[in-house]
Amino acid sequence: MTFHTYMLHCADGSYYLGHSDNLEQRIAQHQAGEIAGYTQSRRPMTLVWSQEFSSRDEALSAEQQIKGWSRKKKEGLIAGDWDAIRQAARKSFDMGLRQAQPLLRTNGSKMTDNTPTPSPVIVLVRPQLGENIGKAARAMLNFGLTEMRLVSPRDGWPNPDAGPTAAGADFILDQAQVYETLADAVADCAHVYATTVRKRGVTKPVVTPEEAAREVHAAQGRCAYVFGPERSGLETEDVALARKILTVPINPEFGSLNLAQAVILCAYEWSKQADLKQPTITDLGEPAPQVELEGMIEQLDALLVKVGYFFPPDRAGATRLTLRNLLTKPGWNHLEVRTLRGVLSHLNRPRER
Repeated sequence: MTFHTYMLHCADGSYYLGHSDNLEQRIAQHQAGEIAGYTQSRRPMTLVWSQEFSSRDEALSAEQQIKGWSRKKKEGLIAGDWDAIRQAARKSFDMGLRQAQPLLRTNGSKMTDNTPTPSPVIVLVRPQLGENIGKAARAMLNFGLTEMRLVSPRDGWPNPDAGPTAAGADFILDQAQVYETLADAVADCAHVYATTVRKRGVTKPVVTPEEAAREVHAAQGRCAYVFGPERSGLETEDVALARKILTVPINPEFGSLNLAQAVILCAYEWSKQADLKQPTITDLGEPAPQVELEGMIEQLDALLVKVGYFFPPDRAGATRLTLRNLLTKPGWNHLEVRTLRGVLSHLNRPRER
């Protein structure tokens, strides 16, 4: 099944973004006023742009991203004018990027002039699809990497198909540098890792993404992760330029990773040693003291006796032991014990609300 993200130009001059697995039917519903909401009072409308995706998540992500674009940027997308999109994106992202760049690796504290190694570069060699370049940019920014270099992209650069799938990582695409050869792209890098499942006849040290990340953080000088084209991966000549081969333990019967998956594996391992913001730790509370647990167990026991649960009588001891083991496993905190005891009390004295 395929999904479409689409843009409508409404009668009042505004633009509407949506997504659907049946584009023709959805547009007809908009035109007929069958979809309550924004477009119902803004008819007639014209379909001015759409793009196909392989999953609903991708289509929804593109919709949400483009909704946040300026009018000028949307009109650039409609016209297929990538230069206009880049200019509009640069105006909106330049200030934010200048403010954010010093914070990416320091969790809010600005980097000083003696900060050690800069973030590694992501190099995509002869990438084939603009959508995959956009997805790779999204994967990079998820884990704090911002510098992308492209070597002879098949469809040229800029590529209008990259923007929607970047899902907000537009500035990485805007600042991506393009080179004719891999040698040019990594000329300033002292540590180059070629990502490939096979060694391709080149004898070089082989490391995992985790090992490479440790080396990158300890290294002096620039580092680069190099990824090959989607269909065939890196050629032998590409791998020969690298210092090491980077590979992952993978199912030998199905060893194909898509480009963004490969990028995110490396970026994630690098991020584990970077000072990125971590998810908030939730305080689960101290476990309730045993006396509170005993009170809860006794209350439940009394309710079960009342309804004749312990039957036959000769199994009552074993059943009570099983219930005790069950109720003492979770490590209830004080509030949880009180809440459950309140539930038991209401079950014992049901009343209408």
